[in-house]
Amino acid sequence: MRTKRTRLLAVAAAFLAAGLAGAPSAGAADAPARSGARLAQLSDAVAAAAVDGTAWYVDRASGQVVVTADSTVSQAGIARLKKAAGADAGAVRVERAAGVFTPLLSAGDAIYGGQYRCSLGFNVVKGGTYYFLTAGHCGKSVKTWYTDQAHSTLVGPTTGYSFPGDDYALVRYDNTALSHPGGYTAANAYVGENVKRTGSTTGTHGGTVTALDVSVRYQGGGTVSGLIQTTVCAEPGDSGGPLYDGTKALGLTSGGSGDCKSGGTTFFQPVTEALSAYGVSIY
Repeated sequence: MRTKRTRLLAVAAAFLAAGLAGAPSAGAADAPARSGARLAQLSDAVAAAAVDGTAWYVDRASGQVVVTADSTVSQAGIARLKKAAGADAGAVRVERAAGVFTPLLSAGDAIYGGQYRCSLGFNVVKGGTYYFLTAGHCGKSVKTWYTDQAHSTLVGPTTGYSFPGDDYALVRYDNTALSHPGGYTAANAYVGENVKRTGSTTGTHGGTVTALDVSVRYQGGGTVSGLIQTTVCAEPGDSGGPLYDGTKALGLTSGGSGDCKSGGTTFFQPVTEALSAYGVSIY
């Protein structure tokens, strides 16, 4: 993942980050015991509240649904989230993140299609045919990809995508002149893991996994579930790039808030789900 043209491997993608300014609404230590089924109901209620700019996950240790609200979420929006929990409003803990949670496309120098730029995630193979994974919101917008902004060097077509709901896409290498190096093994992330991500806008940055199985309702972009939440920064154009720990392939950059000057929150699509969906293998 070092060259711009013939070695398209990497790089990543997308938006994000600004430091979390936690504003817990209820003491986790005093939270009553809640069953897994009840927490699942509360998570569904938060989803049904349909507040753009929020991300949420179940924290079984505290017995709460933790909601991170971006800068666009008003007090009325937070009240709506609390109201969704009914008499159990203390089960919803709200924290704040600067910036706006959104999946972004940008102009730049990684993989190009139409007026968009994204980042290549991981190279994969199936039955002797080579592909790469990138973000689903990128694949939704672009049918054919190139290595340059002038669209003079073809990579190949988007052969599948899933967004919203998920955020992954598959692109086939039709240009046999392009190399597609590997060196990764698919793995699942864990909370507390130190990770890195690479993107075409901001290069390589590191951070920590803070939560798993997170749902995010992007501003104007729909809801994506099952994501990895991290403290890694990212910016427009980083979308689709790889999240990794050494040689462990973990995820694809989906979205978030902030930038790489102030920091932020970034969400990643687990790579194992994309591999399973398309029946491809990282090599």
